[in-house]
Amino acid sequence: MDKATVFIIMGLNAIGTVAVYGATVGTKLEGLHKNSLLLIALSMLLMLLAAVVNYRVLFGKLIYVLYLLGIGMLVFVQFKGENLNGAVRWLSIGSFKLQPSELVKIFTILLVAHMLSKRQGKKLRLIQDVLPVCLIFLIPILLIMKQPDLGTALVFVGVLLSMLWMGNIRLRYMFIFISSAVILIGTMIWLYYANNELLSKVIKPHQMSRIQTFLDPTSDPDKSWHVKNAMMAIGSGSLTGDSGFFLEQGYIPYAYSDSIFVVIGEKYGFLGSAVLLLLYFLLIARLVNIVIDSKDLAGSYLVIGITAMFVFQIFVNIGMHIGLVPLTGISLPFISYGGSSLITNMIAIGLALSVKLHNDEMTVPLP
Repeated sequence: MDKATVFIIMGLNAIGTVAVYGATVGTKLEGLHKNSLLLIALSMLLMLLAAVVNYRVLFGKLIYVLYLLGIGMLVFVQFKGENLNGAVRWLSIGSFKLQPSELVKIFTILLVAHMLSKRQGKKLRLIQDVLPVCLIFLIPILLIMKQPDLGTALVFVGVLLSMLWMGNIRLRYMFIFISSAVILIGTMIWLYYANNELLSKVIKPHQMSRIQTFLDPTSDPDKSWHVKNAMMAIGSGSLTGDSGFFLEQGYIPYAYSDSIFVVIGEKYGFLGSAVLLLLYFLLIARLVNIVIDSKDLAGSYLVIGITAMFVFQIFVNIGMHIGLVPLTGISLPFISYGGSSLITNMIAIGLALSVKLHNDEMTVPLP
């Protein structure tokens, strides 16, 4: 077992619990950190279970079943999902709210890792390899966009590009992908300035307002107040943090979930934020080492997808609160309060640990 990774995860969970307590103490949500501790205990067991089971048993027919199950849940949530704040993303299971899109991340990464490993490191073919992988990602992306959940959909895009790149895609194919993305973004910006109504038919109104305030913060001060308050709160934390004026005044919405980094920046200052980022850096470094040391291509691709998932979520969540990227709904791994995201992230770490733990074992027969 990679003990260093386990200790890093325990440190991140500890920071997350303290941050959730700081964000909810004295509010109607006070005590939420106790639920967080229960979720951590449950997810820690799932992480260890995922670690001790040889990850190779998932490859083969089983991963196709899991992927189809995940797609089925995404379809089901469109009809029976719970609507919260205008988004239909959750399935209620008693008092627990399951967000299927979180689990589908893992299922998709597993399936694509299995598909890419069949090439044994050879250059990916456009029709036989690249297009099927893109289709595997495209189906959940479209279903998640319909919820709507732009943040999670963008995570899938980031993981797709990372896995294709490390899967040995030809440079000209990657150039086509990147060029298409640049053209698409450029077209959206042109539509924003030339014909706002046409762009609004493609993007949801609340997403449109976030893009608008990102491109021009002065266009609507009321809609950009979240990011402005977040930046001022983080800045007010100075070196060691302050009393948390912005948090106590309620100027930071969803402080216990998506905006948890603002709580750390304001209450624990630059030092608290630096400790958090250092732990993230160490975690990513450990995952990269697992990829380098792995003797199995499928295991390497699996950990690459998991690493890309974490890197993208960390960058976007922190970046949107300091004005680097548009504001979108995306959790901060291991820190934000949320059962589905925490369980998914811990299972992902468990799978990475499984690659490390079973590296020297003989490849088991595929189911």
